[in-house]
Order: sequence, then structure tokens, then C-alpha cells
Amino acid sequence: MNILEPTLNPKKTYEYEYEGVVKIGRDMADLAESGVKLQCTFKITGVSIQTFLLQIYNMVFEEFNGIPGQSSFKASPNLTKRLTDELNRPFTFEYSKGQIGDIKTGGEVSNTIVNIVRGIVGFLHVTVKTTQRVYELNELGIHGVCHSAYAIEENAASKELYVTQIVDINDCHPKAAMYQGMALAEENKNSQQRGKNAIATVKYAYTVKSVEGGGLITKASALERHHFTPFNVKGGNCNLQATRNIVLLKETDTVGKPVTGQVKSRGNLMYKMEKSVAPIPVVMIKLNDPVSKIADLIKRLAQDNIYQLNSTSSSDVLALIQLLRASTNDDLESLWKQLSGNNEHRRWFLDTVVEVTDDRVLKFLANRFKAGDISANEAGQALLVAFNHLTAEVELVESAKEFLTIPFSKSHPLLWNTVVLSYGSLVYRACARETPCPVNTVQPLLDMANNGLAKKDDKDMVLALKALGNAGHPLSIKTIMKFLPGFSVKADSLSTWVQTVAVQSLRHLASRDPLSVQDITLTMFADRTLPTEIRMLASMILLETKPSVALISAVVELLLQEMDLQVASFTYSNLRAISRSRTPDNQHLSTACNIAVKVLAAKFGHLSYRYSKALHLDWFRDELLTGMSREFYVLRNGTSAIPTEIISKGKLYFIGRILQLTELGVRAEGLKELLTGRSEISEDFGAIDFATIMKILSDWQSFPKNKPLLSVYARVFGQEVSFLDLDLDSVTLTSSKENKIWNIIQHLQNGVSWHWTKPYLILETRFIQPTCLGLPVEISKYLSTMIFAITAKTVIKPTPKENLRELKLERYGAQLNSKTVMALPWKTDLKLNAKENNYELNFTPCKNTMELLSVNSDVYAVSRHIEDPMSAKMTPMMRETDTIRNDQVQNIYHPKLKYCAQASTYGTAFCTKVEAKRVHYLKEYPLYYFLGYTHFSFRSVNPVEKIKIQISIGPQNHKSELSQMTVTQLIQPVISVRVLAISPNVKEVGYEAAAYYTPAKQRDDIELIVSEVAEEVNWKICADLSVQKIQAEAKAHFKWGAECQTYEVALKVSTAGITGPKPFVNAEINWGDVPSFMQLLGKRVKEYLPGMSYVMGFYQKHEENTEHEVSAMLVASTHEGFDVKVKIPEVRVCFNICKHPPVLFDFNWLQ
Repeated sequence: MNILEPTLNPKKTYEYEYEGVVKIGRDMADLAESGVKLQCTFKITGVSIQTFLLQIYNMVFEEFNGIPGQSSFKASPNLTKRLTDELNRPFTFEYSKGQIGDIKTGGEVSNTIVNIVRGIVGFLHVTVKTTQRVYELNELGIHGVCHSAYAIEENAASKELYVTQIVDINDCHPKAAMYQGMALAEENKNSQQRGKNAIATVKYAYTVKSVEGGGLITKASALERHHFTPFNVKGGNCNLQATRNIVLLKETDTVGKPVTGQVKSRGNLMYKMEKSVAPIPVVMIKLNDPVSKIADLIKRLAQDNIYQLNSTSSSDVLALIQLLRASTNDDLESLWKQLSGNNEHRRWFLDTVVEVTDDRVLKFLANRFKAGDISANEAGQALLVAFNHLTAEVELVESAKEFLTIPFSKSHPLLWNTVVLSYGSLVYRACARETPCPVNTVQPLLDMANNGLAKKDDKDMVLALKALGNAGHPLSIKTIMKFLPGFSVKADSLSTWVQTVAVQSLRHLASRDPLSVQDITLTMFADRTLPTEIRMLASMILLETKPSVALISAVVELLLQEMDLQVASFTYSNLRAISRSRTPDNQHLSTACNIAVKVLAAKFGHLSYRYSKALHLDWFRDELLTGMSREFYVLRNGTSAIPTEIISKGKLYFIGRILQLTELGVRAEGLKELLTGRSEISEDFGAIDFATIMKILSDWQSFPKNKPLLSVYARVFGQEVSFLDLDLDSVTLTSSKENKIWNIIQHLQNGVSWHWTKPYLILETRFIQPTCLGLPVEISKYLSTMIFAITAKTVIKPTPKENLRELKLERYGAQLNSKTVMALPWKTDLKLNAKENNYELNFTPCKNTMELLSVNSDVYAVSRHIEDPMSAKMTPMMRETDTIRNDQVQNIYHPKLKYCAQASTYGTAFCTKVEAKRVHYLKEYPLYYFLGYTHFSFRSVNPVEKIKIQISIGPQNHKSELSQMTVTQLIQPVISVRVLAISPNVKEVGYEAAAYYTPAKQRDDIELIVSEVAEEVNWKICADLSVQKIQAEAKAHFKWGAECQTYEVALKVSTAGITGPKPFVNAEINWGDVPSFMQLLGKRVKEYLPGMSYVMGFYQKHEENTEHEVSAMLVASTHEGFDVKVKIPEVRVCFNICKHPPVLFDFNWLQ
């Protein structure tokens, strides 16, 4: 039998039966699923040799929501009618040698319907090679151009071919998929190599019958599977299964000429995404008449949340965003006219219209900027969110440029900063999708930087460079180099402040153009004429480029010759920190750094923390494909104890991506210069120096005039969102209307009455790709919050927060709902007397039982559709216990806990309630720890009338008896605090504490006394700390009970041996009488330590040691580790912390 290519006879009509099913769930017994079924009959009629007409009829649409085997598909007549109305129209397609070509239909037919047609006619698309039985190729299909593997079998008796095709949907280039909200989360290939969070494949099977002129497909089936998890698919996953079955019913000769009507090209077989913002999948509402619905919803939300947060508002906020996204430009202008006159309605509208995320929000905000009918504060908040949530397209970047030229943008410095920084962030996200990214997107920022350099205006240069840092445009490197010392004559004369900003503006280019950044930063690091801070920052950026072993070796050679110990200490500590990293992005770099540290340890391993340091902590688990890291940098210059700069930043690793979390930076060069070299301040900055420092800072006229005293910046997701430069102008308090600080002080003195509610969509990420049926599958995550605060006079209500996190896999899918509500229902008033340093804080708790924190989550099988939103069905994926068979009950994990702790002094109790429900397979996969019902609540019960906190700094003399002193003297406490419970007709009760500080040349003494405030009570805690400056020793003594005489514990730490050839530290603790629970704890440790030391391979020896004493010694044995010797009354244990690292956490043990 000859292998024949599939074909259709243009003179015949073929009638097929079609059934497509999509089901979503966990594919486990007794767990709910949801799904949809499409059934129809269709005819294919020849129009010309390669053009065919498709006619669809008898369409039936059914839904499933329930337990497989117990529930069944149910018809959905409304949705069936809507689909039928569009599918009844004529469709044509080109077909030749088994390949689908251009698909055509009327222009009024939606992309959704055309995609369903692609899923129907796709059964004809198969590549049959007449000379091969097994082969692989990349070919076009509904999922994109994907890798396919074919196998062909013959049945000579029936003259049929059986063709099997396997398509790897993960290996498609280009791919029919849409990503939203992930531009700031960098993909990491090393993480993806450790596991996948999503796998998708489809298997096609065709029966091809030999006919005159070729082969005819008589049967076709498809089985498509998607596996998704926020972690590693090996650790459990949610499943989507799509099946498609097509059978030839009959074949007849065509009678008459088919009528196609007016049709136009709608593309090939590849699934087409809607360019407009897709509806939010977790809410389903009808979008007709959006203006009235939006106005009503905003008014209701404003009213419901005016005095307290309504915890049911989160879903309403998402519905409001959905309606706003369905509005036109005219609708938005109409709504502004309706709502802007009321402060509450106005704020709600401005806070939510920014989520429209396309050119409509740009036009709306541009109208507001030009009309000047919003304040600078309103404009800044709206534009910051709008630009950072805007769909990242080059066309929208062009539209956003307008805000850089509107005069209103420069009406306030903070607003101008927000406009420029946000524009840079928009450029960064747009360039993540465009390669190469057009230079015109970043040109306005390049011009700003060059203009600032020409005018020698530090503030203009700093703002432009920060925006260029946000943008991370590869073509901005040449401009940035104009500000880097050693690369430009002009740059050498710039202030260190500008130079440091220029170095940090390379941070995003470190990943986008690592080779160029490596050349620049290595050159600066090697130049010993540059300022110390610049060289340290250059080394930090250099390591962010993930340099090769060869480049790290070059850094090592430079460090071996380094004379500046600040640079050496900072770079060495950074190399050492990375060498211990376990995150995927540092997989290769950590190995190179480990080699470098071994070479450098002998020279730099003992530098103390008085030098610049870098600290890196991280955690990553392959089975979760999840991890976190935190980095902390302290940059010093010279011998001053004040750091020049402090930076703290963190990262989150998830689903093969890296998301930079919050980053905070403080630069204190101006403050350092102000305080350095003053004889009244010691180099050690002891506690006595703080009064002197505060006195210097109070003389604001001495602040430097040409540089900031402090510069503070904040970055979120790697993008700088705000910065503040504290200089002479910003702290000059003149009673003018223009001075903001003065106005704030005036408001505080007079008392303020206001309330504020802000809804905010923190996270919206979406991944959409098609199934073989032409229906999309979506993975989306939404995190929204509502913040509420109210103030009246001096009463402040702190900010409860509500979070809504929802995970959704399409309209018919699995949905995880989690809601967290936090509240502090206390009125607060503050009284202060700055002259006498007395402060009083009064809390008036809510008298009713109140939940301070509650968390509720569950997983549902969800069915909803637009034709009948009210019929949406959500079935808990795990059924109630009483509906599960007896043989399944044993697999249910259903713990309950309720615990109340009472604070009798303050007449209140706090109760915690926890309940969780999980079903089988809990121990197998980490995903299932999160899937199931969870409830946690923390509530206050029966509080007192009022809680008063009194704070006094340096009050009248008190009698103090120090443990280490032999005389009794009158000294002033540094600070005293009283926390009292106030109730009607009852004397005040509570606790008071006083701290005393006695400095001396050879030692400092600190004493803390805590006592109970009540009649006939003598219970106290006495603690004193003595620091011996010459002997490098500290002693602490704790006594408590009746007049501090009942119990006693002492602690001593000595660092005198840290400067020797083998540095060591000694610590010991001894005790007298202690409470019974401490005795029991000591007994348990005494029993536990010998056994554990034996299991872990430590050396131990039984010997008679001092009773009531435990001692420990740490001795540096190598550059990379140290020996630890621990003595308890009967045993001495020794081990090396480098050779035998203790296991602090084991996930397998947790399971």
C-alpha cells in the first residue's frame, strides 16, 4: 500500500460529527472538577480545487461542575444560542496536501468564534511523509510553530493508515500565548533546568483511508494535557485535559454551487489572541451600560468603607476594574464629571481608573494634567500606578512621552520626580518585549541627562540618571558613561553623589548587556584613584553581571594588591557571601567565588565589621522551585563609624523567574561630613554621644549647602519609585504657606479630621494559551488590597489591610480563594511635652469581641459564563466529610485548635482559632499543603476601658543600687516607661520600667528595673549590664522575683582573645535558683546534647565541670571555620563548624 497525503475532493461534501471536552481539576478520586463540552455536526464542501466551505449546525454547549462519576454535564441553552448565532455563518479555508491555509469569514465574527473554528478544522492538518514511517519536524498548528513527532502504521487489509502525532506545546517558536504582568520578573534558565512548573503536550491520532487521488481522514482524535503548579510539577499539580473526537458520517456528491457570502482573511491555523485587555477571569459580569454601573458601584463602595473596612469589598473592586476596562474615553470623561465633586467618589474613581492599562487611561490623565483639575498629590498617585500597570507596548510609550512636556508635571518637585521615574519604568517593561528596543523610547531621558550635565545641575542629573537606571535601555550606556569617573573629563569633576547614582544606573544593564557593564565596572574597580564608594559600587554591579571564572580571577589578582581595606573588605565579603549561595541564578558564580575566597581568606578573612561589608542570605528548594534571598550592604569610607551608604534588597524566586522585592537605600555622605572630625564625639559612638549628635542636628543652619544631608530611595520590583534628598532647603522651617513641613506641623497642632480608603491591585499576572479545541486555558494570579485609615483630632486608627489572592485556570477551572483581613480597632491619642521630654499614649480598645486577624482560603471547581453570570457555580474541591465514603475518611487531615491567652493585668484575652482540611496525598506533594479549606483567626476579648503608656526621658533622680557598684547613688534614668490599665472605680495597675546608664572611662554600666504597679506587690525584674572597655568583656546579671531576690542568672562574654594568632571568644552562663520550667528545660538539654553530638559525629568527653554553669568557646581553626567547645556540668562537646555544618531545616522531615 502506498502512503498517501490527506486530501479533499472539491466536488464532494463531507459530513462529520464533532465532540470536544475540556476538564480541569486535580485528577484524583472524590475531588471536584469543572469542565465544558462542545458537540456539533459540520459539513465541508468544495468551492474550488483548494478552497472549501465549512458549515456548522446542531451546536450543543454543556457544563460540568461536581464530582466525576457522581455529577454529569448539563446543557447551557443561553450560551448555546450565542455560539450558534455566530457559528452558523459561513467559513472558508484553504486546504492542500494535508495543510490548512488561510481561514476566512465575515468581519463581524469575533476572534473567539474563529478560534473555535480553528479547533474544528485543525483535525485536517497533518503532515504525512510518503517515504518515512517515523520522523520529526517543526510545523504550524493551533498552538504555534511547534516541535512534532510522527509515527505511521499501515493496515493493508482495510487500506488505512494510522498516523500518530505528538506535539510538545512547551517547545513552540513562535508560540500562541500571551503573558501579562511578568515583565519585571526576570526569567532564569538555571531555575527552569531544575524543574518545570508547567508542562503541556497533545497527542493526535488520525485514521486515513485510501481514496481516489489521495487519502481521506475518516477519524481524528486529540488528547491534550496541561499540568500546572506554582512549584515543581513533580510535586503535584493541577490538571487540564482536553479531548477532541471527529468521525466521518457520510460523503456525498456536491449539488449546486456553495454560497460563501462576503468573507475576509482571519489568518492561518495559529490561535489569535485579542489585543485588548482580556476580562478578569475571577469575576464574570455583563459589561453593557458600564457608566451607570460604575457610578453606582463607586458610590456603594465609598459608603460601605467610609468608617470601617468592609471585608466583602475585594470582589466588588475587581468588578469595578472590569467595568472600567469596558468603558470608552467618553465614558471616563462622563464619570469624572459625575464623581469629581464628591471627595470620596473622586478618590475611588482615581484609584481604580488607573487599572484600565491602555491608551484610554493615558488620554484621561493627560486631560486632567492639562485642565489642572486634580492636585499634584492626586496626579502623582494616579500616574505612578497607571504607568507601572500600563500594557508594555512601544506605541503606549510614545503616548506617555506627552507627560514629560505638560507644564503641570513640573508644578511640584515630587510630581515631576514621579513622572520621570515612572516613564523610565515604562520604557523598561516595553523593552522587555521588543528586541532591539527603539532608541526613541529612551531619547527624552538621554536629553534630560545631557542637559543636566551641560547646566551642571546635580538634581537634574540625578533624576535623569535614576530614570535611565529604571529604563535599563542598552543604548543608554554611552550617555551614562559621561557621568562615570575615569570615562569622561566632565565626570571627574562631578560630585560623588552624582557619580554613585550613575554607577547604580547600570544595574538593569548588568543582565541586558553584561559584557559592556563588565568592561565598565572592572575598569572603575581597578582604578585606585577613584573614590572608595565608587569602586565598591562598581564591584557590586560587576558581580550582578554573573561574571565568568576568568573575570573573577582578575578581581582576585586586583584584590591581592589592594591597599584600601574598605574596598578589599567589601569585595571579599561579597565574594564570600555569594560563594555560599544556593539560588539558581548564582549556580555557576558561587563556584567561582568559592575558589576566590580560598585564595583571599588568608589576607582579608579577619577584617572586622568596622570595615565595609556585604551580607547575603538565601534559601531555595528544588521540589518547590521557590526561594528567597536577602542582601545587605554597608559601605564605609575612611575610619568613620558612620556608613557612607546602606543598601538592603531582596529577591523572590518562583516558577522559573526572579522578582526583585523592595529595596531601600540610604546615603549619608552629608551627615558623615557634618559629624566627622568633631572632638566632642568619640570614634566609638557610645550612648553618651547621641545627645551631642542631636544637638548638632538641631542646628540646621550648619547643614551642607551643596549636597544632601541624607539621600533615601525606595525601589519596588527593581524600579525606583521615589527618593528623598534631605538638604538645607527641605528643613528650613519658615511659617510660609509654601513650606510643606510647616503646614504639617500646623495641622498636627490644630488637630486633623480626615479619613482615607485606597483600593490597590498589587499584582495581576496572566498566562493564556490555547487548547486544541480553540478554547483558551488561562493561569492568572490576582492580589488586591484595601487600606483604610481614619483620624479625628489626635485620634489615629491604624491601617487594617485586606488581601485577595486568587488563582484561576480559565472560566471553567480550579480557583484558589484566600482572604486575609487585619484590623486594629483601637482609638489612639498622643500627648507630648517636648520641653520636659514627657509623652503619653492612650489606647481605647473596641469593647466588643473583635477579630484582629483572619485568614480564610479554599479551593473550588468553578463554572461561570457571561450569558448568565448569576448562575456561576463554585463547588469546594474537597467535599464535606459526611459526604465522603467511609473508606476515604482515613485519608482526611482535619486538625482543629483553639487557644486563649489572658493578660489579666490589662483585663483582656487573645484567642487563636485554627482549622484546616486536607485530603489524601498530603505527604506526597508540597502543592497539596495549600489546596483545601483553611481558617485562622486571632481575636481580642473583653478589653479594659483604656491602656495608658507614659514615657519620660531623663526625669527626676532615682535611687539605684547597681550589682557591680559598692555605693548607692542618685542617678537619672535614661528613659522610664509605664504601661497602665485604666478601668472605672479601680486603681491603676500595670508595669513600669526604668533604664539607667552610667558611663565611665574604663567601663559602661546599664541597669534596667521592671516592676509591677499595684498595691502590696513587690515583684520586680532587675538586669544590669557592665561593659569593660579595656578587658573587652561584658557581663550581664538578671535577678527577678520578690524585690529581685528569688531567681538569678548571670552571663559573661569575653572577646579579649580575638586579636591573637588563633582568635577566640569565651562565653559562660551560671545560675542560682531558677523557676521550675527553666530547670526542666536545662534537664532536657543536658539529656539531649550528648546523644545529638554523638549522632552528628562530634567529639565528647564525660568530665566533672562546674555545677550550675554552661560555657562555650569559639576558636578560629581555619579561615573558613572555627572550633566550638561546649561544657555542661557533666559533658564536654567539641566540633568544627566548617567540617560538620548542622542541618537547620529539612523539608523531608517537615513532610
